[in-house]
Amino acid sequence: MSNAALTTTESDPELPATRPDLLAHGARRLSLMERSIMRFVRWTFEPGLFDRAIRRCQRAFGSLWIHHFTKHLRHVYGLERLPPLEADKSVILVCNHRSFFDLYVVTAELVRRGLPQRIIFPVRANFFYTNPVGLFVNGVMSFFAMYPPIFRERKKAALNLVGLDELVWLIQQGGMFVGIHPEGTRKRDDDPYTLLPAQRGVGRVIRNAQVPVIPVFVNGLINDLPRQVRSNFDRTGRKIVVVFGAPVDFGDLMRSPSTPKTHQAIAERALEAVAALGPEEQRYRAALEAS
Repeated sequence: MSNAALTTTESDPELPATRPDLLAHGARRLSLMERSIMRFVRWTFEPGLFDRAIRRCQRAFGSLWIHHFTKHLRHVYGLERLPPLEADKSVILVCNHRSFFDLYVVTAELVRRGLPQRIIFPVRANFFYTNPVGLFVNGVMSFFAMYPPIFRERKKAALNLVGLDELVWLIQQGGMFVGIHPEGTRKRDDDPYTLLPAQRGVGRVIRNAQVPVIPVFVNGLINDLPRQVRSNFDRTGRKIVVVFGAPVDFGDLMRSPSTPKTHQAIAERALEAVAALGPEEQRYRAALEAS
């Protein structure tokens, strides 16, 4: 699928010089509801008062409920490995995917420790961009962090390349903290220590964004939010263990041509870095459960 229609820089033909317009590319493929929600969320990233307000709300309120709903179960390790998180720089975080709340819990921990950037989580388009309730949830739960939408329908698949390129463009502007699941979807079996195959689109974003990539492994969350909250306050729930790793070393891959082969290799390397934290999580969990 080609994105040759995008305006590109002279120094690197793969990188857009202006913000890719997902709305324009999707004009004939997207419903009125999808276009309306996308237009609004996309607008919130425009520099100005509303963007600044959202950044403050993400820091002041967005992480607060997550912290209180998980604080009695949550245990965090590896924070000393993190690079400085600077307000004008962008960072990508790659995380395994076991529950709907993985990135929320991980990011809330970093916000409590001074994360200054605006938070972005690519999200499936269904519900969040097809239903007004999805827009409401996006606003209440994350202050519009859930962008860009990722489409599963075949007729809209080409839009995902434009969305990923728009994400790269936002990252390159600085001041963004992007959370991504290299697996692309949740792993639903009983083994949290083996991961699904890496998705090439993640490698595309990492290669073209050229910013630090932090791996993290999280285990212990469940998808039943009311039960998760109750088990935190009565302290009967499974311990939530979060392990951060040092920034991923991609070696020469980041200087390789931006091709599907390179993107796949980068995505696999990112996922390997996440998986490598699994044995650490097991050791920490065993010690916690024995104490």
